Amino acid sequence: MKREIFAVADIYVPVKRRATLEQKRVDEIAASMLEQGQQMPILVRPDGARFVLVEGLHRLEAAKALGETTIVGYRVDARKH
Repeated sequence: MKREIFAVADIYVPVKRRATLEQKRVDEIAASMLEQGQQMPILVRPDGARFVLVEGLHRLEAAKALGETTIVGYRVDARKH
């Protein structure tokens, strides 16, 4: 897998995954991103013109909170799981 840059606006978060969001973790990751940048890429899978989040909800939400328009991630083939 190679790192790619994804537009935050093109990433869909499934409702069930969104229910696991913890604002405290988002705030902690956002603070870390401000100091050190994004350390760990998110995982997304292609779904037509958009991408569906597979892993990295708190990192994605932290990037949104910081006003980022892009995020580093890996594209995965979810059908293999």
